[in-house]
Amino acid sequence: MPSAIKTVYFVVGPTAVGKTSYAINLAQKLNTEIISADSRQFYQEMNIGTAVPSFEELAAVPHHFIQHISIKDDYNVHRFEQEALSKINELFVQKDHVVVVGGSGLYLNALAYGIDQLPDPSPETRKYLEELQGKEGLLGLRNLLRQLDPVFFELVDQQNPSRIKRALEVCLATGKPYSKQRIGKKKERSFTMKWIGLSQDREKLYQRINKRVDMMIEAGLLEEVKSLFEYRHLNALNTVGYREFFQWINGEQTYEWAVEKVKTNSRRYAKRQMTWFSKNQDIEWIDIDK
Repeated sequence: MPSAIKTVYFVVGPTAVGKTSYAINLAQKLNTEIISADSRQFYQEMNIGTAVPSFEELAAVPHHFIQHISIKDDYNVHRFEQEALSKINELFVQKDHVVVVGGSGLYLNALAYGIDQLPDPSPETRKYLEELQGKEGLLGLRNLLRQLDPVFFELVDQQNPSRIKRALEVCLATGKPYSKQRIGKKKERSFTMKWIGLSQDREKLYQRINKRVDMMIEAGLLEEVKSLFEYRHLNALNTVGYREFFQWINGEQTYEWAVEKVKTNSRRYAKRQMTWFSKNQDIEWIDIDK
């Protein structure tokens, strides 16, 4: 007899809402394993600042795509799509279900629906954007993105020039908004999907985020940041929790400023995540306080 259709459970939500513990409990009930779709947790050298699951959590259920590459590796969403699909098919040989957990919307969507292969920019386009950044800084890049793609402007990490420039490269190369080209036609998947979203009252979530930052610092975040300072130019490290403390180490800002900025940027990141997930009508939301 043919085997039943397999199911992938996507556990999503904003940072610090409790996705890891929920996914572990779900995976244990389903007797299966977890695939991480948190792009910040892919890197071996980044541990505390990315809230990688603890040793006990990783031991409770087998996890995949946690610290599996180096910050020096060339890795992208297209590779993740192919490798994660391969791992899912491998797990389906023995399992009927797989749990995917994460807050990186682009990576989750790529795994669920596929992602278009976008064009590489011309040397002229790259030079133009480098010159724009040199003259007008990050603000100049933001203003151009707001003009060319106001939809993606609201979703992107506006402190990350690499992400902004990539979107601009595609806009300028094709003459179309980046946000329109990332959607494309959904690819067929061989499994059914169930989306579970975790939510919490905004003020309570923001308190959790602030407390998590304090706990990261107590756990040794500053030492981790200092050990990675020489690699601060790498795109993997241009992320919340690292770039703010790099500015402190560089003498550009005070320690107090860096701590508050990490908290502020983490809250903004959570808001962008909820904006992204709110567009997915398949998500069944669970208020963790109810």
